[in-house]
Amino acid sequence: MVNKLRPTPPKGPKAKPPLTKAAVLARMAAHADPAAVAGKARYGIDVANAFGLPMPFIRGLAKEIGRDQELALALWRTGIPECRLLAPMIAVPAEFDDSVLETWVGELTSWDVCDGFCASLVTKLPNAWGKALAWSKREEEFVRRAGFATMAWLAVYAKDAADKDFQPFLKRIERAADDPRRVVKKAVNWALRQIGKRNRALNAAAIATAERILARDTAPARWIARDALKELRDPVHLARIAARG
Repeated sequence: MVNKLRPTPPKGPKAKPPLTKAAVLARMAAHADPAAVAGKARYGIDVANAFGLPMPFIRGLAKEIGRDQELALALWRTGIPECRLLAPMIAVPAEFDDSVLETWVGELTSWDVCDGFCASLVTKLPNAWGKALAWSKREEEFVRRAGFATMAWLAVYAKDAADKDFQPFLKRIERAADDPRRVVKKAVNWALRQIGKRNRALNAAAIATAERILARDTAPARWIARDALKELRDPVHLARIAARG
């Protein structure tokens, strides 16, 4: 006899089991694009052991996986570029150990993984501001880039930060402006521009910083300052800043 008071629930799709490291690697290998690997190399990206996957594919995997700290750690350990782009996206910031963070930053070998690591993970950590300054003072090329990349991303994401929070960044930017290494000087320039686009006060402070950098008259400083001033004084950007109040 059917119990009419307790109808049989409709059958729905079964929940998918979580992806394993092996499953992620298999999915990546199935979509590998050797031609894209060569294209990435032309942009100065480290493509050793790379699959040549586009970022939308990696973001799609991250959305499917969600947050999974153990999988993030396992993927990072593979050393595969796409795995190292994915790992920070699925890592759990609240479970991230500082010693592991320092291991990861010390193992960076490419600007794209560096910038993704800073955007997806570092900026979500409570000590992001301190890490930005500490790493920007280190000599290792990609550790230093990570410092300035974190500054740039904080300028974008930290909506509630006060102007005074960025003053130490501007001082550090000025001091590092003579670094001739391409991936470093580009990050120094990027951080300066992003800070200067937050509001009128920081725009003026960034322009003043850029003018002092220009006066140093070294090749890296000239490039950093001139490129930044072009954007910081651009009427389109100034109008956007004014519209924000």
